[in-house]
Amino acid sequence: MGLDYSYEIFMRPRNVARALTRLAELAPPGRATPGLPVTLPGGEHLILPFTSAFKTEPVDCSAGGPLELDTSILFVVDDAMLEFARDGIDEEGRVAVGYIYLTVRFSPAWHPNFASLQFTAATSSMSRMFVQSASVRKTFTDLTATTGGVCCLLDTETDVFDVCWLNGTTLTGETVPGPRFSRFHDLVAAWHDPAA
Repeated sequence: MGLDYSYEIFMRPRNVARALTRLAELAPPGRATPGLPVTLPGGEHLILPFTSAFKTEPVDCSAGGPLELDTSILFVVDDAMLEFARDGIDEEGRVAVGYIYLTVRFSPAWHPNFASLQFTAATSSMSRMFVQSASVRKTFTDLTATTGGVCCLLDTETDVFDVCWLNGTTLTGETVPGPRFSRFHDLVAAWHDPAA
């Protein structure tokens, strides 16, 4: 069994469409697959440059069920990403990394007022790159910041989560559990909704 590290972004459900639209802008251009039609809770429709279960058949999440996507994302290359650059670095110094599996939960039971976007590495080497690459961390924290997120965590399959971004601030060395947040409930209680 390999490593399945992930970044998880939390936001109000109303911001999920904005986050998915921004994520689509980070996809490599010129993909051969047709767009994936997605219907979100509330009836909003998006066409995304990804697949779901490696298919492009329409996905209906209007009833609030989870959305599963197979994504490829462009990251600025840094030293930790060089092994993923074998397919080529584009003119902006970026490389496509995929598949990164995205699960969107619109109202998880453990924090029903927030949605969760969990980006999971497909391989052990990608998982290690998630931890080592400042570029990957910045991409996910920037996505959190620009789409109305409240928190971004890195999960390395231990009992400790690395808090990467919280309420408008990029963090280093902050964990749950840790000195500031002894349990996940304490972290959730600290989330501020910028539009509330």
